[in-house]
Amino acid sequence: MSTVESHKGQLLLGTLSGKEVVAMQGRFHFYEGYSMQQLSFPVRVMKLVGINILLVSNAAGALNPEYKKGELMLLDDHINLQGDNPLIGKNEDFFGLRFPDMSAPYDKDLQNRMLAAASELGIKLHTGVYAAVPGPMLETRAEYRYLRRIGADVVGMSTVPEIICARHMNMRCLAISVITDECDPDHLQPVTLEEIIAVAGTADKKLSELFKALLTEL
Repeated sequence: MSTVESHKGQLLLGTLSGKEVVAMQGRFHFYEGYSMQQLSFPVRVMKLVGINILLVSNAAGALNPEYKKGELMLLDDHINLQGDNPLIGKNEDFFGLRFPDMSAPYDKDLQNRMLAAASELGIKLHTGVYAAVPGPMLETRAEYRYLRRIGADVVGMSTVPEIICARHMNMRCLAISVITDECDPDHLQPVTLEEIIAVAGTADKKLSELFKALLTEL
């Protein structure tokens, strides 16, 4: 059960842009108390029912000063700072290799198609690095400075476990962050969940248009 506000916890099966899709309305998070294996379990199920491409969205805070609230960022890479991952433990050879390669976790062809769709639709789409932290608290000023110095453009509390799990099974992956707040440590202002949800809601139309445009090209 998803316990986070705004996450409906429903599983939808149907068609979108002429393609068969499975869509999760909401996801599970490490900070909810689930194990990495539990929160990535839906990805295992998707693979077993025939899904080969995983498209992920998330809400994230901007570390890059050029990113603004309501904008979108295409993930080109990530940094896992959650202190765990879903592959720890016995490896199931049926799913994938013990030591899967992560040199390119996000599919370059899917990225190029998404960038082309954004250009055609006139939607601003940054490309950058996502840092995943455990949460659920937001970061301190010193932590924001640290994350920026190690190369992260945005920070969030999800996505990476699902991507690791998907790549273990050789699924093609693409992820987009919705920038919900600006994490400038020198001018940091408190932010509420209500504000984050409101900003995410304003960007939802752009995100939906991009995903639908990408699906038509697959």
